[in-house]
Amino acid sequence: MKSAREKELLEIIAQRDQQIALLQQKIDLLVRKVFGASSEKLDGSQLDLFLLQSEDAPGKTEASSTLEEAEPSPSRRAVPPRSRRLPDDLPVVEQILDPAEVSAQPEQWRCIGQEVSEQLDYEPARFLRRRLVRRKYVSRLHPRHAPIMAALPPVLQERGMAAPGLLAQIIGSKFVDHVPLYRQEQIYRTRHRVWLPRQNLVRWMELAADWLKPIYQCIQTGVLADGYVQVDETPIRYLAPGNGKTKQGYLWTTSRPGGDAVYHWEISRGASCLNNIIPANFAGKIQCDAYAAYGSFARGKERIELLGCMAHVRRKVYEAREQHPRLAGWLLRQIGHLYRIERQLRQSRSGCQLRAVVRAHEARPIYHRLHRAFVRLKMKRRFLPRSRMGLALEYALTNWKLLGGYLEDGRVEIDNNLCENAIRPTAIGKKNWLFIGDAEAGERSAILYTVVECCRRRGVDPYAYLRDVLTRLPNATNWQVAQLTPEAWAQQSNIIPKAA
Repeated sequence: MKSAREKELLEIIAQRDQQIALLQQKIDLLVRKVFGASSEKLDGSQLDLFLLQSEDAPGKTEASSTLEEAEPSPSRRAVPPRSRRLPDDLPVVEQILDPAEVSAQPEQWRCIGQEVSEQLDYEPARFLRRRLVRRKYVSRLHPRHAPIMAALPPVLQERGMAAPGLLAQIIGSKFVDHVPLYRQEQIYRTRHRVWLPRQNLVRWMELAADWLKPIYQCIQTGVLADGYVQVDETPIRYLAPGNGKTKQGYLWTTSRPGGDAVYHWEISRGASCLNNIIPANFAGKIQCDAYAAYGSFARGKERIELLGCMAHVRRKVYEAREQHPRLAGWLLRQIGHLYRIERQLRQSRSGCQLRAVVRAHEARPIYHRLHRAFVRLKMKRRFLPRSRMGLALEYALTNWKLLGGYLEDGRVEIDNNLCENAIRPTAIGKKNWLFIGDAEAGERSAILYTVVECCRRRGVDPYAYLRDVLTRLPNATNWQVAQLTPEAWAQQSNIIPKAA
């Protein structure tokens, strides 16, 4: 017979073994995230290998499916001399602007002089000085009348050097190509012999964001108009003046499947941020992950319905596949059947009504089969609550009602991946520029990221769009803003929109 002390020691050893196993799972998961492939794709042969293992699974299926999915801060440098920012041999493109009266009857007018104003413009791979020559004329019939001269076209900023083409290039380089401003400054000086200090680049982006803000607001209204929106958030560091450190801010993203995406800048991740993003009169469905802020925001709002994300369930089961290969393989195969149905509906371009009918007939039985399996596994208590599979079961069962919302509405997607995909460019960007200059710059970044992301979704070249729109905005009225969104611009240009 074992003594009480021996039993106590054995229990301590068993607890430590469990703790070691849980820590080893966390280490393995961290190593895979850092060094392994981020994709969650599995082919049928991989799932078959899982199912051939000895571990029991809650059920069997013969169908096979393929799962869908998934610089350091620059040091201070000596300021170059402020003289000769532009090389003397920079190409010059002259544009002669004559009054309409002179163009109609040139023989009645005599040129007596001209006024010249210049803007620094940009064309891909080269700078140029755009010289606007406005010649003065007096009438031959009425020589004593005052001379006439063409008016300057409206510009984004009086006496500003940056033309729309240059602004489009700077914005595209940072928010599309993820090139920080200090690198752009180096590129322009070393490759083109044009010195554009970073302070100028920052002011010009602020100018462009101010002009594009009405378009941003118009896009935001369109995203929320349908009554169904996907929401997600991502952290981004920003400078806090006076502290010498960075603080944590967030870009919240609202996305409408098949439509546009809008970024919102907030300095926190609390539920109160959603009050600034979702209007008080919004009524509809919000698809999100299981972050508690969404539940707090929707609590007490009968007109708002939260929907879950099946991709998060799949991801958590996928992370447990090495500890429980057969069980994870069976669960992943069932989830794969749901995604196979969605892929077929997408390929056939099915409408909302057909999607709802097909889901009710084909996806709902699989959905209920998965639920029964999760409930049975939870009741058996075979998995530690903090293990990978234990966390997957807890997440799935806690959010199961939200996960089934897509079966009731053909507009709704099975997961929140379209919104997460919209966040990816910001993740790539912050690896290059590391942080945002200050809290106010976060809002400008949200505006510019929104415009370029909507261009991407519509298959529009961001440079061509920004150059054209920034040229037209000074003459546009409030009623014309809706005609300048990437969606309207693509329709005017007969561009077939890409799948969001």
